[in-house]
Amino acid sequence: MNKLLIFCTMTISILTSLSAIAQAGQQNSQATTSRKTFSRTTSVSTTIQVDPSIVWALLTNAADYKRWNSTIVSIEGDIAPGEKIRLKSTLDPKRTFKLKVKKMEAEKSLVWGDAMGKRTYTLTPLGKGTVVFSMAEKIGGPIFPLFANKIPSFDASFDQFAADLKKEAEAIQTVKK
Repeated sequence: MNKLLIFCTMTISILTSLSAIAQAGQQNSQATTSRKTFSRTTSVSTTIQVDPSIVWALLTNAADYKRWNSTIVSIEGDIAPGEKIRLKSTLDPKRTFKLKVKKMEAEKSLVWGDAMGKRTYTLTPLGKGTVVFSMAEKIGGPIFPLFANKIPSFDASFDQFAADLKKEAEAIQTVKK
């Protein structure tokens, strides 16, 4: 009986590990949004077949965003710790978001935001020239329920951002080969 229990435990452990490996190797995941009374979080991730330095260079070069990212109308400023940037998105092209770069860890994470929310970009190297790019944005606060229904869904925009980043990064990687 003990041998059967050990065998079953090992089998479950192996299947769980294989599932995690398969999920990490997924090419894309669609954006998802979770809602709470006082906040909303949207996230997306995609696997990109490039060195993380290429993705990092794209994410931290504000002047180049509009060229490769179809979700951005404009972005001004330097993407550097403590700096302020001004961003216009296709979701609301008449509004300028005034954001502060809150955290940067080269080729690992970037966080910017304002009083109502923050967006976090995360790079997770898988080795052999592959990286998982993840993006999550949490917005909210005590008065969030009063205007939550006026904020459009970010899902399609997040999907497009991730697809644009993947396409551009892999095109750069191909040119470098």
